[in-house]
Amino acid sequence: QVKLVESGGGSVQPGGSLRLSCAVSGVTDSTWYMGWFRETSGKEGEGREPIAYIESSGVPKYADAMKGRFIISKDNVKNTLYLQMENLQPEDTGMYYCAAGPRNAIVYGVGARQWGLGTQVTVST
Repeated sequence: QVKLVESGGGSVQPGGSLRLSCAVSGVTDSTWYMGWFRETSGKEGEGREPIAYIESSGVPKYADAMKGRFIISKDNVKNTLYLQMENLQPEDTGMYYCAAGPRNAIVYGVGARQWGLGTQVTVST
């Protein structure tokens, strides 16, 4: 059974940083991709916005709007996915989720993905 558990969210001031973690267990398919998504305030009805993903080869890829402030990485020994977030702004406030699944599910949203329950990020003065 695949299980994803996010942590590391919290409240920060604008310009601050956070590192999110996602502990992964139960993934037996080495071809699966893993990624980070978010639901931000005011966009709850638009689905989960992709941030970045890591291909099964380990290559990271980013959504165009996320390049520059977010860094995705993975520790294969600890089976943990990370998202380093810099220069956070109020519009980054929302729930952040990690996901695992086949390539088309992570990259294109086609097919089933396994989700964690999310971690809340709040950016305010």
